[in-house]
Amino acid sequence: MTDPFHWVMGTRLQVLTKLVPADVVFVVLVLLVTLPAFRSTGRDGGPRSRWPDRAAWRRTGIRALGAVGGGLVGLLACWVVGDLLNAFDVRLTDVTRMWVAFAFAGLGLAAVGLVQGGRVRRVLAVVLVPLALLVPALGVNVDYAAYPTLNALVQTDPFPALDLGAETGAVGAAAGAGAAGSAGAGAAGAAGAWAPPATMPATGLVGTVRLPGRESGFPARPAVVYLPPAARTADPPPLPVIVSLSGQPGSPSDMFTVGGLATTLDAYAAAHHGIAPIVVSADQLAVPGHNTMCVDSTIGNAATYITRDVPDWITSHLRVTTDRRGWGLVGFSQGATCAMQFLAGHPDQFSAALAISSEPQPIDRSPQNSADEAFGGSLSRWRAAAPGALMAANRPYPDTSVWLTAGSTDGEFVRSAQHLGSAARAAGIRTTVASAPGSGHDWNTVQWSVSNELPHEADVLLTAPGVVHG
Repeated sequence: MTDPFHWVMGTRLQVLTKLVPADVVFVVLVLLVTLPAFRSTGRDGGPRSRWPDRAAWRRTGIRALGAVGGGLVGLLACWVVGDLLNAFDVRLTDVTRMWVAFAFAGLGLAAVGLVQGGRVRRVLAVVLVPLALLVPALGVNVDYAAYPTLNALVQTDPFPALDLGAETGAVGAAAGAGAAGSAGAGAAGAAGAWAPPATMPATGLVGTVRLPGRESGFPARPAVVYLPPAARTADPPPLPVIVSLSGQPGSPSDMFTVGGLATTLDAYAAAHHGIAPIVVSADQLAVPGHNTMCVDSTIGNAATYITRDVPDWITSHLRVTTDRRGWGLVGFSQGATCAMQFLAGHPDQFSAALAISSEPQPIDRSPQNSADEAFGGSLSRWRAAAPGALMAANRPYPDTSVWLTAGSTDGEFVRSAQHLGSAARAAGIRTTVASAPGSGHDWNTVQWSVSNELPHEADVLLTAPGVVHG
């Protein structure tokens, strides 16, 4: 039986049975704090009309103005933080702005209610304060689909450590997961010659590993690795690899805890006799809000880390193909921009990418700020790092595929996907551009993209020479 703490932490936050009652309580409380009280007797105990007098309605009007003023302050805050300062590098959705306005309106109403007095009204105003924060937060969470449970909100490293042996290529006994001293080793490596053993697990395994930045010196957080069922057998076949990159702010676990990577890959493996790509979700940020723009700079050598240190660790610890046709990328938002940069800039290493809501170029607030932060102040160097510029410089791209997606309501990133799609086609890359129906720059788009487009990338990677076919 689940104890109450774990039940609360694991409860789903985005279900109507929780959201609707919370919204109703919030609305009722707002009305109770706002509306005047009805009196059945006068102050002297004599009979009086139940209808409030003019003074009561004036006080009601002041409370209403407090709510409206608070809402306007909330909208102003969204404009300053989201538009003027561009703190999130994406435009806040209208739904999020609405919920922020509701939060500030509730707080403004509560403040006036506390000042005006009345014991009951003050108690209701105090109760309104946490609800004015909680209910809009739940609404914003539905809009972005970022935290399915409270666990996802508070846990920064939700997966256990994977024991893959010392970082010398030794096989970890506890993993039972196919780590090997060299890529493609073992008799099971012949393409199409591997048969799943009866002891093969039914699902994959997700865990954390530490991938040191030996060459780059990059201070990466632990990576998250997905091992499909075939990789968990005693003598696994060489498998393709997908390097996953989170959005910013974010962490390597996001693509699993919110994006649904493991669920999609388990379903794929179940339909392919346990075969699916190994996924390594590496850290290109170092800290959640740190935009490295996926280049080597004074911010950090993120490019060397992802293109040298991460592949070196993978080929030393996991039984994978070394053929670039079996290596792909997936990323969201800033991570998608990085995926496009690496696909375009390192065609000798990667052959496929799923870029979910990619920007047309690496960006931190503004072009000049981006140039100052990571390109020595040079706008020309910053422009040259854009995926479109890299594709034009390195074309043609044989045996290369890309899937570009964005939420259908996210006009800016739909246009970016179309722009990058045109550049990719011009460079000879097999290109698919798709929109997630009814979603924006959020995890709903990620979940749709992973579910619908990642299996296509897996299909392409499984055709690499030396990789078995499920």
